[in-house]
Amino acid sequence: METKCNPNLRNIAIIAHVDHGKTTLVDQLLRQSGVFNSHEQVQERVMDSGDIERERGITILSKNTAVNYKNYRINIVDTPGHADFGGEVERILQMVDGVLLLVDAFEGCMPQTRFVLRKALELGKIPVVVINKVDRPGARPYEVVDETLELFMDLGATAEQLDFPVVYASARDGSSGTDIDKIQPNMEAVFQAIVNYVPAPACDATAPLQILFSTIDYDDYVGRIGVGRIVRGTASRNQIVALCGGESNQRHDVKLTRLYRFEGLKRVEIESAEAGEIVAVAGVTGLTIGETACDPEHIEPLPFVHIDEPTVAMLFMVNDSPFAGQEGKYVTSRNLRDRLFKEVETNVSMRVEETDSTDMFKVSGRGELHLSILIETMRRQDFEFAVSSPKVIMKRDEYGTLLEPIEELTVDVPQEYVGAVMEKLGSRKAELVNMVAEDAGTRLMFTIPARGLMGYRSELLTDTRGNGVMSHIFHGYEPYRGDIEKRERGSLVCHETGDTSGYGLFNSQDRGKLFVGPGVPVYEGQIVGECSRDEDIVVNVCKKKHVTNMRASGSDEALRLTPPVPMSLEQCMEFIADDELVEVTPKNIRMRKKIRNKEMRMKLSGRKQVES
Repeated sequence: METKCNPNLRNIAIIAHVDHGKTTLVDQLLRQSGVFNSHEQVQERVMDSGDIERERGITILSKNTAVNYKNYRINIVDTPGHADFGGEVERILQMVDGVLLLVDAFEGCMPQTRFVLRKALELGKIPVVVINKVDRPGARPYEVVDETLELFMDLGATAEQLDFPVVYASARDGSSGTDIDKIQPNMEAVFQAIVNYVPAPACDATAPLQILFSTIDYDDYVGRIGVGRIVRGTASRNQIVALCGGESNQRHDVKLTRLYRFEGLKRVEIESAEAGEIVAVAGVTGLTIGETACDPEHIEPLPFVHIDEPTVAMLFMVNDSPFAGQEGKYVTSRNLRDRLFKEVETNVSMRVEETDSTDMFKVSGRGELHLSILIETMRRQDFEFAVSSPKVIMKRDEYGTLLEPIEELTVDVPQEYVGAVMEKLGSRKAELVNMVAEDAGTRLMFTIPARGLMGYRSELLTDTRGNGVMSHIFHGYEPYRGDIEKRERGSLVCHETGDTSGYGLFNSQDRGKLFVGPGVPVYEGQIVGECSRDEDIVVNVCKKKHVTNMRASGSDEALRLTPPVPMSLEQCMEFIADDELVEVTPKNIRMRKKIRNKEMRMKLSGRKQVES
């Protein structure tokens, strides 16, 4: 029989669209609950612990924390808002009883709001709505509450879920209130809503033990750490348990060597914990996500959460450029293989497969961002490798119809750019679903093939002069919508290995847009720019001016170079064609042709034309 465990315990997840202020809100809850001493210096967005998370302002991995409010203990999980990390969100929601849905008072409900809320409502979680950034110019809190209610109804919320409490807040300023005209300079209203509306965990502390592990963490001292919720029973340090369930569904007995719970930002070692509590365990060998720790006498694994399938695949391969091994520490196929297979142990939405070549691996993920985060992380860990252009993963239904992944795309643009955006997306097989005129501009909603989105973000910024904002989530698989024209322009390919010269760049810049400046080491077959026409052109950017004894005054100073366009990792991934690669090292990101020699490329191209 289920009873309320600790009546003063609350488990909540904070869910929201990217950049609506989840992590900032958690900062304020930590500060105002007394987790930090008055003299302690605390950095902004303290929950985003990874360098990449801080730089991009996004949460990639969920983070656990706990605060004490009056006599209540509140376990808080900060979840990713980006759909590419959906595998993370879905598992996290298994650990909690309620969700704090954060909605920007200006932007309103965005695609990822719908994505994370749908998951929460399907799992029967109790929602508390926080309208954040009410102090923002142009904020429209009452309209946003109505939009949120409509979204709940669209997603089939129950009567109980529709009766959600609303709190108005400015997480940045640490103020909140249940009435927009009576905002207090503290987070009291948020704490009260959590305590009053989120139920205490329903469970039985005397039944046989069950712990469902939802995430895996690592610690340099104790190794792998499993984080999960005690569904029933009581867990004790050094207790023998049976691991079962998960994808493998293999039973093996292990000891809970160390048991922790969360206090603020720290893990605190404890002797035992009762049902309803979120705990971390260390010293459990072979633990994987989705497994259940059971009483050895009562083997009852909990159901494994279905994880959204990957939609995009790339090839990761050993770098074989002339500069290979000069900048990275881990360069061999064994290094690459070990690192990729280690990644899938904790990153459940990702797949890694061996290929016919021992130097190449196929990596599939939930989207370009999901894969680019892995590439950037490995690069910072001193890995050196090359990747191919991303490809969407197609399927066939039972009738043999070719299906492709479709994304739900939302674009916010000023009115004057609507025509340009619709024209460009039309050529990428997008279908307009809805169009809403707002004070700040126009919101366009499309369904678009995932392959049609590749490379579009940079085009949107160009077409809207930096004013366009886009976000997308996975919509489902639909019949193939037909061919989409590839990149409209070719590449400027380096003629020889050497250092770029001002003279060589000056003579090449009329051919297109350059990516490199003077004095940069380059090699034959490296892509040094974008051609102004739909063809690849070989350029000699290393060419030096012949020195004569006749020197006209000021002739060297007359070389006016157009500044090079720096390319980020995502831009490189979007730019490269099928016959090109991105070379990734700790110091540089370069693009290159798969076949570096011009004559070899021409022979292969001629052979393909004859065959076709």
